[in-house]
Amino acid sequence: MVGIFLRTLGLRASPRRPWPRGAPSSTTSRLSPAGSRSPFLARRPGPSVASARKLRAGADGPRSSPAGAPERLPFSRVTEDDLAFFREILPGRAITDPDLMESGNVDWLKSVRGSSELLLRPQTTGEVSQILRYCHGRNLAVNPQGGNTGLVGGSVPVYDEIILSTSLMNNIINFDHISGILTCQAGCVLENLSLYAEERDYIMPLDLGAKGSCQIGGNVATNAGGLRLLRYGSLHGTVLGLEVVLADGEALDCLATLRKDNTGYDLKQLFIGSEGTLGVITTVSILCPRKPSSVNVVFLGCETFEQLLKTFQLCKGMLGEILSAFEFLDSECMRLLNTHLKLPNPISDCPFYIVIETSGSDLTHDAEKLHNFLEEAMTSSLVTDGTVATEDSKIKALWSMRERVTEALTHDGFVYKYDISLPVERIYRLVTDMRERLGDRAKSVVGYGHVGDGNLHLNITSPAEDPALLAAVEPFVYEWTAGCQGSVSAEHGLGLKKRNYIYYSKPSRAVALMGNIKAMLDPKGILNPYKTLPDDLKRLAR
Repeated sequence: MVGIFLRTLGLRASPRRPWPRGAPSSTTSRLSPAGSRSPFLARRPGPSVASARKLRAGADGPRSSPAGAPERLPFSRVTEDDLAFFREILPGRAITDPDLMESGNVDWLKSVRGSSELLLRPQTTGEVSQILRYCHGRNLAVNPQGGNTGLVGGSVPVYDEIILSTSLMNNIINFDHISGILTCQAGCVLENLSLYAEERDYIMPLDLGAKGSCQIGGNVATNAGGLRLLRYGSLHGTVLGLEVVLADGEALDCLATLRKDNTGYDLKQLFIGSEGTLGVITTVSILCPRKPSSVNVVFLGCETFEQLLKTFQLCKGMLGEILSAFEFLDSECMRLLNTHLKLPNPISDCPFYIVIETSGSDLTHDAEKLHNFLEEAMTSSLVTDGTVATEDSKIKALWSMRERVTEALTHDGFVYKYDISLPVERIYRLVTDMRERLGDRAKSVVGYGHVGDGNLHLNITSPAEDPALLAAVEPFVYEWTAGCQGSVSAEHGLGLKKRNYIYYSKPSRAVALMGNIKAMLDPKGILNPYKTLPDDLKRLAR
């Protein structure tokens, strides 16, 4: 059936080209100083405190950017006695080797660097409880860390916070073959969970480009969206239960495996998207959909964004229940994929490209619906070229054109990343307005993202970090977004970089209420400090 509509519509079969993913690289810049070192650890070379203060907020002068680091809060510093305690409860898993610490101190984009000197690797909820109970008593700041794939500086220390890694908490606890409910520890890598579920004829409800590294606990803590949100919804709906350790070490058991539970407040929702500032997620129960037996991926080209939106409308109406993803990227993204990753365009050059995925249970039924949609899209001149994939290797090859854009950008220079939610019809207007505003001051201005969710990923590159360019981008990008009643963070979170821009999306009273919740659950503020909530919150709440 697929072959029939390919020949009828003049579409091409996808090339068999399962390109491997590669590791990104970019220039590192410090947003925080090395700070004072604990006496029991060797010093690593780095900028002096005085020179580093030029890059962040400080008592000596105004901060260069609201995304910079604030002054270090008066937390205790790790001592020999502290280290002895952690070594006793975590034998061989209290790490101080500078070489082993390096990867935990630097974010995935290599744009934020902390100066932590202690990495703890618990294996159980009980060990996390012991760690936080001790840190709470000693007023030691803690940076919870999963796969460290975040893009807003939320997963790495700002100063010398203790890194609490969940990477060894990677056990699958239970899988219910009837309901599809999976219960696992927070450190399970998303791709491993996906393979586990697929072997049992289920799939994970979320899929991310970073699935080979990101962990489910971090996904939940950041309320990660990804490529399947259009079909299966957000983690606020698919996560059924959580076990969370609070700042004082108390383990909160909200680990339900029920689809319906209307007894009191749904406390787990507080921790989904809280970025590790309210508690450390240690166990997750999540609802997995059945694995579709019929999957198709279509890669299409459009001449205008208006045609792309009309294609989306047509797609929703004609594909209905089998539509599982509708993604887009522009010609600038394709240029970067060609230039930096040597990925050839699978179709002819177009200003815009669409990745559509369908998933269902009936090959013939799905192929017929897809054929009818493609026929209508081609005959009405909404799309100008396309290719279809039904085999796994070819599907992966087409998806890589969307998933590897982030990687390609890291090879283009210093990247300014914006994760915006907007009314669907306004998504690309921000990209064109930004190009007009910046002119040749930016090396590249690209747009891609999740049309079905109204989520734009706007990325701007320059040969090196450029404060003048940043000043032209911010706060303009946030003001533009607020003017459309959009959100300054669709799925990446606020972290360190966006915490002070929260007011563009949330009213002051709502932000103050968030601060009250933080103060109630973490009165000493030891959990992931300097992240998510704005610097002026305490002053505002008075």
